[in-house]
Amino acid sequence: MSAVTFALILALTTVLMAEFVNGWTDAPNVIATVVSTGVMSPRAAILMAVIMNTAGAMSGTAVAATVGKGIIDPAALTLPSITSAMLSIVAWGTFAARAGLPISKSHALLAGLAGAAFAGGGLQALQWDGWEKVVIGMVLSVILGGVAAFAIGLVIVFFAGDSKPARSKRLFDRLSLVAACFMAFNHGLNDGQKFMGVFATTLLTGGVVSTFEIPFWVILICALTMALGTSAGGWRIIKTIGSRMTRLQSWQGFAAQAAASCTIFGASAFGIPLSTTHTITSGIVGAAASRRVSDVRWTVLKRIVQAWLITFPVCFTAAYIAARAVNSLF
Repeated sequence: MSAVTFALILALTTVLMAEFVNGWTDAPNVIATVVSTGVMSPRAAILMAVIMNTAGAMSGTAVAATVGKGIIDPAALTLPSITSAMLSIVAWGTFAARAGLPISKSHALLAGLAGAAFAGGGLQALQWDGWEKVVIGMVLSVILGGVAAFAIGLVIVFFAGDSKPARSKRLFDRLSLVAACFMAFNHGLNDGQKFMGVFATTLLTGGVVSTFEIPFWVILICALTMALGTSAGGWRIIKTIGSRMTRLQSWQGFAAQAAASCTIFGASAFGIPLSTTHTITSGIVGAAASRRVSDVRWTVLKRIVQAWLITFPVCFTAAYIAARAVNSLF
């Protein structure tokens, strides 16, 4: 086996490792509300998430194209630097999952790619048109997700506030289930595609293909890898956002999931890579606050936001240092 072939296999393996961690640590974004409100059992929720995540990941490539060739110049990457970037994502995502922190693997991925590309090509390796989409995604995920969930919650309280609790719960249990399925589909549609883009970029860097393209077999492998990661759960994160940050009722779970999934669906249509973690967390906060602002445990949310803020610099720096080192050696 040649050194180039080994480097290619290693890089592709670490991309799939990062995709697995993405599925493992982002599964709570999909099922936290339906599990914490008792709408679905954990096992049933995981099975639903696996199926719908896979379906979503196989339903488009717009986000994959943005991440694969619109954020950084692929020519600035080497196979060892891609490996370094992916390992930084795996390390940070695993640490955060162990700590029960719902960080954004999207931002970890983008930061890792940026760090690796910056190590190989400087500022010219960063494509600013693509980063405009990233900034738009940051705004959409936090503001639109939270505001939309807050508005939906107020509408529900206004129209259904006087209805019988048992009847109301049955209705919103069903609606929550539908919204959770849509959320799982959109998680695959946006998050699942990001690593497809990196996988395709790795094939291009390794000389397997001469132009950037995402064949069906790449879509299938990445979708199944994310599904496998999703099946692992991520129970500490579920506890953090599903019960420690606030206590949700099924109507609030529906409001959060509906707002988050619609936001992600719209972004995916325009190839905008946003954070599903930020979107659903903001949605949960908005839905909880629509009843009482005091229902949100702000100290827990503060800890989550702090993890969000350090994700980008941590992954960028780790990938940059590692990429500089391996590029100089190989």
